[in-house]
Amino acid sequence: MDMHTVVVGTSGATASDVLAVARGGARIELSAEAVAALAASREIVDALAAKPEPVYGVSTGFGALATRHISPELRARLQRNIVRSHAAGMGPRVEREVVRALMFLRLKTVCSGRTGVRPEVAQTMADVLNAGITPVVHEYGSLGCSGDLAPLSHCALTLMGEGEAEGPDGTVRPAGELLAEHGIRPVELREKEGLALLNGTDGMLGMLVMALADLDLLYKSADVTAALSLEALLGTEKVLAPELHAIRPHPGQAASAANMLAVLKDSGLTGHHQDDAPRVQDAYSVRCAPQVAGAGRDTLAHARLVAERELASAVDNPVVLPGGTSQAFGSGGGRVESNGNFHGAPVAYVLDFLAIAVADLASIAERRTDRLLDKNRSHGLPPFLADDPGVDSGLMIAQYTQAALVGELKRLAVPASADSIPSSAMQEDHVSMGWSAARKLRTAVDNLTRVVAVELYAATRAVELREGLTPAPATRAVVEAVRAAGVGGPGPDRYLAPDLAAADAFVRDGRLVAAVETVTGPLR
Repeated sequence: MDMHTVVVGTSGATASDVLAVARGGARIELSAEAVAALAASREIVDALAAKPEPVYGVSTGFGALATRHISPELRARLQRNIVRSHAAGMGPRVEREVVRALMFLRLKTVCSGRTGVRPEVAQTMADVLNAGITPVVHEYGSLGCSGDLAPLSHCALTLMGEGEAEGPDGTVRPAGELLAEHGIRPVELREKEGLALLNGTDGMLGMLVMALADLDLLYKSADVTAALSLEALLGTEKVLAPELHAIRPHPGQAASAANMLAVLKDSGLTGHHQDDAPRVQDAYSVRCAPQVAGAGRDTLAHARLVAERELASAVDNPVVLPGGTSQAFGSGGGRVESNGNFHGAPVAYVLDFLAIAVADLASIAERRTDRLLDKNRSHGLPPFLADDPGVDSGLMIAQYTQAALVGELKRLAVPASADSIPSSAMQEDHVSMGWSAARKLRTAVDNLTRVVAVELYAATRAVELREGLTPAPATRAVVEAVRAAGVGGPGPDRYLAPDLAAADAFVRDGRLVAAVETVTGPLR
C-alpha cells in the first residue's frame, strides 16, 4: 500500500491525488493555506448567522423548505437533521475505493474556503480517511443534482459518529465505536456545515477519475489484442502506416495505429494475405481498429478535460464569497450566494459518452474474436481453434461469453443523463442522473476488461497455431508471459473458465501491456 502523503490546499486536487487516496491508501494533510481559508470563510458564515435576515443554508430550511427562517436555538438540530434525513440510501454497498474518493473530493471542496465549514470539521474528515474508516454508502440515493446527496450524507453521518462504517479490517460496525477506537471525536455540526458536507458531485467525479485511469490501460490493451488478431489472421500492417493516419488527423487514431504497428514490428505473419487472391484487404474489424479505438481515445481526452475542470472546482450551494471585488477574502465581511454549480450535467455527459465508447470498443473486439474462430473467415485456422474439431469444441463458448458481455455493454451504453425525474416538490425539477451514469460505467469498464481478455485468449492461441511462421517479438513476449501466468495454450478441450479468469487478471492488472512494453518501449 502506497502511504505517501497528499496535501490538500485551496486550489483543488489532481487525478493522481484521488487515485492515491482512493486506491493507494495515501495519508492526507491539510495545508496551512487551507486551514486559514477555512477559518476566514467561517468568520463570514458566523457573521451572517448573527444577522436577523434569513440566509439560505445558514438560517433557513433546505430545498422546497427554504422559505422557513430557522431560529438560532434550532440551527444545530437543523444541520444534524439534514444529514440524518438525507442518509436514505438503499441497495448494495458501493466499493471502498468509491467511498474514499468521494470523501476526499468533498474534503477538497471544503478546503477551498468557499463552504464555510470550520477547520476542525475538515480535519475530522482527514482523520477518518487516514484511519481507514469507510462509511457504508448504498447504491441508490443520488440523482446527481444538489450533488450526490444520499452517498455524501452517509459519509457525513459517520463524521457525526452515527450509522455504520467499515473498519480498516473490513468489518462493518457502528461508526461511533470505530471513531472512538481511533481517538476521533465526532463532529457537532453548526450553521451551514451539514449542507456543505452533502452538496457536491464528488461521487460521480471520483468514479470518473478512476474509470479514466482504468480505460487508459484498457485502450492500450485493446490495441495490443487488435494487433495480435491482425497477425493471427495474416492481415496486413500496411493500413497502420503513419502517413495514412496523418491525412485524417485525429490524435487518438494516430496513437492506436502507432501502438499496433509497434506490436507488429518484425512479424513473420503479417501480409500473407497478399498471396491469397480473393482477399485484397482485411475486414473492417481488423482494418478499422485504429479508427474505432482512436475515437475512444479522443473521447477519453475530452472526459479527462472535464474531470480536470471539476477537480479544480468548489462545488457547493450556497457558496461563501468575499464582500466585494476589491476586498480580500475573509476581510471586510462577505456574502453567501445560492448557485446551481452542484448540477452534475458536465460530469454525467462524459460518463455516458465513455460508456458508448466502451461498448463500441468491446463490439469490434468481439467481431475479431468471432473471425478467428470461423474457419470460413480465419484463413486456415482450425474451426473454433479446436484441437480435434468435432470431438473438441475449442473456444466456441468463450465467444458466447464474450458476446453476452458485449450485449450487456450495449444496454449499459444507454445514457442515464438523458433522463430526469423531478424531486423535492418540483423545486429540483431537472436532475443529471450522473451517479447512475457513473455506476453503469464502472460495470462497463469491468466487462470491457473481460472482453479484451477473451480476444487475448483467442488471438494468442491462433498465433501459436500458425506453424512455420514467426510472430513478432512483442507477440512472442505476450505469449510467453500469458502462458507463465497460467493461461493455457492450444490443445484438447479442458475446463475453460479458469483460463479465462487468468486471462482477465492478466489484462486487468496491466501485465499484458507490461509484457509488450519490454519489447516496444512505452505505448502511447
